[in-house]
Amino acid sequence: MANFLPKEYYNKFLSDVSKSRIPSPIRSLMPLENKPGLISMLAGKPNSSTFPFTSIQLTARSPTDPTKEEVLTLGPKELETALQYGPTAGMPSLLEWIWGLQEYAHGRKRGEGWRPSVGAGSQDVIYKAVNAILNPGDSVLVESPVYAGVIPMFKAHGCKLVEVETDGNGIQSSSLRGILENWPAGTPKPKVLYSVPYGCNPSGATATVERKRETLELARKHDILIFEDDPYYFLYFGTKSRPPSYFTLELEQPEAGRVLRFDSLSKILSSGIRIGFISGPEPLVNAMDMHTATANLQVSTLTQEITSVLLRSWGYDGFKAHTEVVSDFYRQKRDAFERALRTHLDGLAEWVTPEAGMFIWFKLLIGDKPGEEGDSFDLVRNKAFENGVLALPGTVFLPDGRRTAYVRASFSLLSEEDVNEALRRLRVTILKARK
Repeated sequence: MANFLPKEYYNKFLSDVSKSRIPSPIRSLMPLENKPGLISMLAGKPNSSTFPFTSIQLTARSPTDPTKEEVLTLGPKELETALQYGPTAGMPSLLEWIWGLQEYAHGRKRGEGWRPSVGAGSQDVIYKAVNAILNPGDSVLVESPVYAGVIPMFKAHGCKLVEVETDGNGIQSSSLRGILENWPAGTPKPKVLYSVPYGCNPSGATATVERKRETLELARKHDILIFEDDPYYFLYFGTKSRPPSYFTLELEQPEAGRVLRFDSLSKILSSGIRIGFISGPEPLVNAMDMHTATANLQVSTLTQEITSVLLRSWGYDGFKAHTEVVSDFYRQKRDAFERALRTHLDGLAEWVTPEAGMFIWFKLLIGDKPGEEGDSFDLVRNKAFENGVLALPGTVFLPDGRRTAYVRASFSLLSEEDVNEALRRLRVTILKARK
């Protein structure tokens, strides 16, 4: 069983900005209001009797039978907290559910040196983790290709992005090992490795358990934190059993406490409710909460309460049943997209079948000479757009913006008819460009 890293270990990972922050003079004292019998004159909370809302009623599909619906009601008791300021880290009821989920799904328990905190989507907590840990000029290891949404985040923070090669099985440990073992002497090694291990955006790859173990061992050897950005964990539809997460597997290491896990409810409940959460080492999460306390105070208590009421009514088995229905939905979407790829782009593109998520990453065979990799940017961004189809050229997922023949397509929204028409138009565009 792993030993858990002590709190003082994380001091060296805190950024200068994080170290300079002082606790919010109001929010840092708000937990004291829970003392029985206390009369608080602390916070400038509006009086709830002035709020116009008296109840909210929602109708939700059953997680086990989507043809049936159930009614969820937020009455006066729930609205008393849902419409008021709340704790920085999240509503107690939702945090309690997250504690239970991480034990249910990942085998992680209280008392292991980590805790959860709720954010306005996982992008919010990733940004705050970057701010809490990294300084301008720090190097960050990122899988390549990498989720395009974090490139501007890291670059705006003044970080240097170091690309680690990947394939259909995730991060190539040989690439990661080579980078770290040949790191320039006298130059600080990276503090962080960023990865999307399930249904990676954009590549669609799902990292194998063997690759994850190798990555964890290298992170331990070279004293690196792992940012496990995992919005597609519950959208796994592979034929084999779902590989365990980094958050789970680090318990096999001699020391646990290097994984910061980022979860999102956007892909499985609603992207509009903006609920994501981090589960990570307590000192680092504390630093992130100090950021929240001065930036946006908290995530909306109303959306947290709506989410909490729904999830508590389902229970963990109901939540699992719902995610299985959702993942099967996207499996069917993936299958329809692959059928269309074989119909329209056979001989014009190649790809690896994704086992999770909502993206296919395919390479256009458009080189001017045999064996030469072409550049998808102009063809996809301009010519295909003019022909009525829009996708993302692969260069936007490469930190240095180099040319590539790859394209990312999302299959989440389109009907099979629209997919076929889109790829037919892309085929016409490719053939015209070849001439």
